[in-house]
Amino acid sequence: MTFVLALSVFSCKENKTENEKTATLNNNVWSQLDEIVSSVSEPEIPNSEFNILDYGAKPDSISYNTEAFKKAIAACTEKGGGKVIVPKGKYLTGAIHLDNNINLHLEEGAEILFSTNPKDFLPLVATSYEGVELMNYSPLIYAHKKSNIAITGKGILNGQASNDNWWSWCGKDTYGWKKGMPQQKDSLNLPRLMEMGQNGTPLSERVFGEGHYLRPTFLQPYECNNVLIKGVKIVNAPFWIIHPFKSNNVIVDDVTVESHGPNNDGCDPEYSKNVIIKNCTFNTGDDCIAIKAGRDAEGRRVAIKSENIVVQNCKMIDGHGGVVIGSEMSAGVTNVYVENCEMNSPNLDRAIRLKTNSRRGGTIDGVYVRNVNVGQVKEAVLKLNMHYATYTNQTGEFIPVIKNIHLENVKVQNGGYYGILAKGYEESPITNVTLKNVIIEKVDEAFSLEHVSNLKLIDTYINGSLMQSPPKTKE
Repeated sequence: MTFVLALSVFSCKENKTENEKTATLNNNVWSQLDEIVSSVSEPEIPNSEFNILDYGAKPDSISYNTEAFKKAIAACTEKGGGKVIVPKGKYLTGAIHLDNNINLHLEEGAEILFSTNPKDFLPLVATSYEGVELMNYSPLIYAHKKSNIAITGKGILNGQASNDNWWSWCGKDTYGWKKGMPQQKDSLNLPRLMEMGQNGTPLSERVFGEGHYLRPTFLQPYECNNVLIKGVKIVNAPFWIIHPFKSNNVIVDDVTVESHGPNNDGCDPEYSKNVIIKNCTFNTGDDCIAIKAGRDAEGRRVAIKSENIVVQNCKMIDGHGGVVIGSEMSAGVTNVYVENCEMNSPNLDRAIRLKTNSRRGGTIDGVYVRNVNVGQVKEAVLKLNMHYATYTNQTGEFIPVIKNIHLENVKVQNGGYYGILAKGYEESPITNVTLKNVIIEKVDEAFSLEHVSNLKLIDTYINGSLMQSPPKTKE
């Protein structure tokens, strides 16, 4: 149901005390952000250079260069690491696997074209699909248990995905699927993987790949430390785009993502810690940034939180959400910081979105947002949903927790349907949501709230009216 806040009268003393508490909290929160940022530095990689042209690469867009990349990376690794240079030109290739102390550097005018033939992403590797680990096609760029790796430069990484390849596997006619064609939701494909995740099937037995139609991630550091992705443009991805998985100390800087396919999330840190996403532009077919931590029983078993995730100075255009947590977040997410971002598109559904359900469970604790300008969103500025559903029935016995959500200095020109759309559980209400110095214009309704506790509104205006904090929400 929709809940309209009633105005209440507060004494000057009460207002002063509330503001003092909020100021103290903010000082502590943002000093923690500074500590996280200062603790994460770019990987130190030797200056040696290895040009892929010296290893047989041909920049003609039709010759396969998989072996040239492999040879250049191997030679660079043998010498202790350095830059693998991709000069101007178009280079067709299969999967690229990075090693320790390697910087894959694309010079201006360089474009890596990834094959659309699934066989070029064999043999199978340990990877992940929608929060569940498996043996599947290699990500287009992949590193497993490596340290000090980078992808840099001013070139383009082109997955070449379209309705004619990869995308149709999602099973939607808008992406080229037609009745009778195979797809990921066939019983032996994604449903089988989800069952394996629930049952704890060993990874070695979760063998998919050919005949199972689960698309590869574009760029995945898997169990890696000290990762830098900087300057490149990424287009036309098969599936999730930048996916740090079980990785620590990751910087994604000045990257542009333009990809409107199915499940084309821009950046998905999962089971990862100390991740800085800054100065990036996301224009996507799904969430711009989606912070993950495993699905259901699998996430609870792995039990690695995603924490200390920082988003700074980014631009979000099209997408299901600007900064999102979930829905795969069963191991929990804590300490997420978003500042100095711009979000604006008639095709951007929400600015800040948290999504989970009683199959996922898990705890989201600490999402701090400040200095964000929102032009237009479709549905809501802030959406907190403990009843998210997709594919099949998503109810279970693991009631999630969402608490400590703070927005400050946020300006919204056109907020869509709701300023805040929040739905918790009676036994687990969404707790401690604060809006301070927030201005939201052009929303159909200020709030739709179910089971929300301790919502604080400080100097917050919606559709021109000063909002006051309610004593509690009602059903």
